[in-house]
Amino acid sequence: MASRRPAPSLRKSLLLGILIPILLFVLVDTYSLYRQALAAVNTAYDRTLLASAKAIGELLDIEGRGADARLRAQVPYSALEAFEADNRSRMSYRVSDAKGQWVDGEQDIKVWTGQLPQQGPYAALVDFYDDTFRGDAVRVAVLLQPVASGRERTMAMVQVAETLELRHTLARQILLDTLQRQLILITVITAVVMLVVDRATRPVRQLSEELEQRSEDDLTALPAGELPLEIQPLAVATNHVMHKLQHLLDHQKRFVRDAAHQLRTPLAVLKVQVQSALRGDIAAQDGLKEIASTVDRATQLANQMLSLAKVEQVRQQQDFAAMDWAEPVRTIALDLSALVGEKDLDFELVTEPCPVMAHEWMLRETIRNLLHNAVRLSPQGGDLMIRLQRDGDWAQLTISDSGPGISDALRMRLFQPFAAGSTHSGSGLGLTITREMVLALGGTIQLNNRYSGDTCTGLDACVRLPLYLS
Repeated sequence: MASRRPAPSLRKSLLLGILIPILLFVLVDTYSLYRQALAAVNTAYDRTLLASAKAIGELLDIEGRGADARLRAQVPYSALEAFEADNRSRMSYRVSDAKGQWVDGEQDIKVWTGQLPQQGPYAALVDFYDDTFRGDAVRVAVLLQPVASGRERTMAMVQVAETLELRHTLARQILLDTLQRQLILITVITAVVMLVVDRATRPVRQLSEELEQRSEDDLTALPAGELPLEIQPLAVATNHVMHKLQHLLDHQKRFVRDAAHQLRTPLAVLKVQVQSALRGDIAAQDGLKEIASTVDRATQLANQMLSLAKVEQVRQQQDFAAMDWAEPVRTIALDLSALVGEKDLDFELVTEPCPVMAHEWMLRETIRNLLHNAVRLSPQGGDLMIRLQRDGDWAQLTISDSGPGISDALRMRLFQPFAAGSTHSGSGLGLTITREMVLALGGTIQLNNRYSGDTCTGLDACVRLPLYLS
């Protein structure tokens, strides 16, 4: 079985998300600063090379005239000594004529064969390049110096080469100084970021500790208003989940309590009936009939309790689908047609297509409970009508019986559990289950007396569900 990956740490993610870009920026900035400092160092030392070349160029003249004229250089070592920074760098020079022929200085310095830059930083005809001289890396400045003596004119090439020890030493020092400052900066930034992240994540840790210290049955809401704005949606969502859990727990406790209370009575009655039959207090046939009636009532009660529990289960699952309400209405009406025929009711069914978003079992149970009550309450040979129609954005089912109606006092508690209309009419869970199913589907249910003048002519059970408009 593959090992489970550890959960990501919010603090670690924040630190990495902040510090990695900063480190990358510091590295790029360090390299950029080093390059700029190195360029500044090269510019400064190149100026020294140019000054050396100009100093040598000023010591040149022309010897002879006409065809015998030639370039002459008398450059003492002291001309370069003034430009040497210390003994870590050495300067060498070469003077050539316009044709590149050696005139003075070090012959080992290679003759310059490049081209002058089109827009150089200096007014003089000068170029700088890197080369090697006697196995050492050097920086060379080449100056094209005009030389005049009397009427003679010529162009001299002055090359001054300097070893790079001092430049490299200074560049390394600049790099180390830059890295030291950037390391201090990174250390300060890391400390500040860790402090800020620690303070920013502290409410999350406190919230976690508070939830950890709670008892198992403590589902009170979290103080969302006291948390940072970014955490408030999490707290609100958690409160919503805990509210649903509290509702579910309350429903389970109420269900267990009601089931224990309601089943105790028929079981006690059944026990008395069995004992009475065993003692011979009543005839065996009569005892069996009473026992069968008690078992039927207990079975009906158990089925209704299970239906009530199933309503809550379907409500939590939200397993709804689009369907035509008219189809289950016609199906249930056909299933209960035997009861309608037994009471010789004048039955009328009017439906039109009404698509709703619902659960089929909920629709069928709602129709069955209301229609069964309507048949039971209607008198022999009375009227019974089912009408399903659209009313704006709603689908409305109306089941009209011709019974005695309900009193105002009974209307207030009829949808409460175990509040039956009479002591012999059932367990009192049918309308409770129906109301819970209708509410779960986002609808409403009403029981209204129907009058003709001052006389109540029956009861209208009206259920409204929102139409599904695709």
